[in-house]
Amino acid sequence: MTTEPDSFPRRHARTQRFTLGAPRAFTVAPDGSRVVFLRSNSGTDRANSLWVLDTADGGERVAADPRALLGGAEEHLSPEERARRERSREGGAGIVGHATDAAVELASFALSGRLFTAELRAGTARELPVPGPVIDPRPAPDGRHVAYVAQGALRVVGAEGEGDRALAVPESDHVTYGLAEFIAAEEMGRSRGFWWSPQSDRLLVARVDDTPVRRWWISDPAHPDRDPHHVPYPAAGTSNADVRLFVLALDGARTEVSWDRGRYPYLAHVHWSAAGAPLLLVQARDQRSQLYLAVDPESGATRMVHADEDPIWLDLFPGVPCWSPSGQLVRIVDEGGARVLAVGERPLTGPQLHVRAVLDVTEDDVLVSASAGAEAASPETGEVHVYRVNELGVERVSQEPGVHSAVRAGGVTVLVSAALDRPGARVRVLRDGKETATVTSYAEDPGLTPRVTLVEGGARKIPCAVLMPQDYAGDSPLPVLLDPYGGPHGQRVVAAHHPHLTSQWFADQGFAVVVADGRGTPGRSPAWEKAVRDDLAAVVLQDQVDALQALAGDFPLDLSRVGIRGWSFGGYLAALAVLRRPDVFHAAVVGAPVTDLRLYDTHYQERYLGHPDEQPAVYRRNSLVDDEGLVDAAEPHRPMMIIHGLADDNVVVAHSLRLSSALLAAGRPHEVLPLSGVTHMTPQETVAENLLRLQLDFLKRSLGMA
Repeated sequence: MTTEPDSFPRRHARTQRFTLGAPRAFTVAPDGSRVVFLRSNSGTDRANSLWVLDTADGGERVAADPRALLGGAEEHLSPEERARRERSREGGAGIVGHATDAAVELASFALSGRLFTAELRAGTARELPVPGPVIDPRPAPDGRHVAYVAQGALRVVGAEGEGDRALAVPESDHVTYGLAEFIAAEEMGRSRGFWWSPQSDRLLVARVDDTPVRRWWISDPAHPDRDPHHVPYPAAGTSNADVRLFVLALDGARTEVSWDRGRYPYLAHVHWSAAGAPLLLVQARDQRSQLYLAVDPESGATRMVHADEDPIWLDLFPGVPCWSPSGQLVRIVDEGGARVLAVGERPLTGPQLHVRAVLDVTEDDVLVSASAGAEAASPETGEVHVYRVNELGVERVSQEPGVHSAVRAGGVTVLVSAALDRPGARVRVLRDGKETATVTSYAEDPGLTPRVTLVEGGARKIPCAVLMPQDYAGDSPLPVLLDPYGGPHGQRVVAAHHPHLTSQWFADQGFAVVVADGRGTPGRSPAWEKAVRDDLAAVVLQDQVDALQALAGDFPLDLSRVGIRGWSFGGYLAALAVLRRPDVFHAAVVGAPVTDLRLYDTHYQERYLGHPDEQPAVYRRNSLVDDEGLVDAAEPHRPMMIIHGLADDNVVVAHSLRLSSALLAAGRPHEVLPLSGVTHMTPQETVAENLLRLQLDFLKRSLGMA
């Protein structure tokens, strides 16, 4: 297959979807004087540096350059660090994360398994001589110490490099201190395993023992000389890791935090601020009940602050729970059919807003991100905005249509805004609502503008994006390509430029591309998201069909030639489409699909389908490998290309192999494309580029377009 150096697939791969060179990971100093962030030096440079912007004059300077700190040496990552980056879908290099003290004077970060600190005012960085490989270093709030994890031990060192010591050492190879377990990092949004006290004199530290977790072995058949590596993977219905929590003093004294871990085994969130005692959110395994617990750091005892219950499931949200400065509990809760912000026992928002995250809490207000709710004046399809909320009402901070988020401290707000009509994201620094500076982006311009229409399709008003070829003049109906994710936590229909680039490239190859966010996808209402409980397959597939058929009345769609492509949940949905509705779908690209739902992890799968021992019929009904459509000879056999990375430790390749075996046994022709050394991400440039081309070739052949 030939490639073109300046083609969209090559540039899309080389720039990591045009994200390289864009500023990210913002921290604002509490006095509002500076903003700290990460950015690489160009749109093709993977290595991030640590930067500081002075808000007074908008000047930017480098605080830490990874190339200088490593002296030009190649970066080396430990297996633990690779796993952390896989969980967070981090494809960058150099400095990919940083933490600061409370004053944002001192930053710490790991680079090539080594510990570095940067003095942010002076702009100087240096290495601290500590044992490695170092993971997740974090300064104490007072800046006098840095805690980090090395070889499963939680260690602490003075900010000048003195007095390095272990506070907690693992008792076996299956135990770690200070790291998040697989489930927390992959599904709960908790990537951390330790938290400093506001007084900098002790830490809360998670102890993880993965002895109970079933081991899976992942090998690379392309390299039979290499040993496979084992992965503790808690598949649905099997045992999770045992997670405990300790208060560790700097002298090594420890106190265990006690709660009913048998009833509430999931440690979902930890918050420790000067506003109150350490705050925990713990969940039951069925995720239908959870407790907010305040911790006494002296005794380890906990007291219940609040309890939530839901007959379907309880979601987790970024930024909560936390204490307000006045000591009230801040949380996001589903109430009265809406997702609302609650401070204390009082909801501060109603059905006009669908609250998605808490961004900052002050004495005056709470900063949140939210979509338009069920009773909003207009649907605002695909938009996410930033709002200030207090007892007096709600004020929108972001004004232009698009997708917005923010970081705030010291009267300064960093507002990150993406829109449909311009590439990338614009980053503005606001003080008292007025722009004082912008943060420069070095990301490349894609040279491609999506021709996208955001609409609502069908009786359920399914959010949809329809993309037409740039040169389409409306002469005749076009073959259709559905390009969904379509599942929980994955919103694809957004009012932003970059998320539609790949869809537009496919459109420019002669397709009308449809992206539909049916029930189960986020951003609309709790009932919309929870409609998939026990019926994941039927509900999400029906909404794709309904959206397609509704849009055919308004757009030139050739319903005799309909393909579908997807990755992960989208791959599962693509396979469902051709197996269960071959009357509608005529070809599918099935990327890294979850096919046997019993092989996916506990926290995710049991949320939607329950425990497999209690609901085996539900798992059979929703799994592809148990699909009766596989053996129904009367149904048309639709072409299917199955793609899977052999190194995937999230959706393991067994999913695709089992699907292929079932298809073969049923006499259904299909293609399988194994990707050696590729994980659930596809960061390798040539792999990512050629995957797009191979999918295009398959779809054109299968739909008679070649």
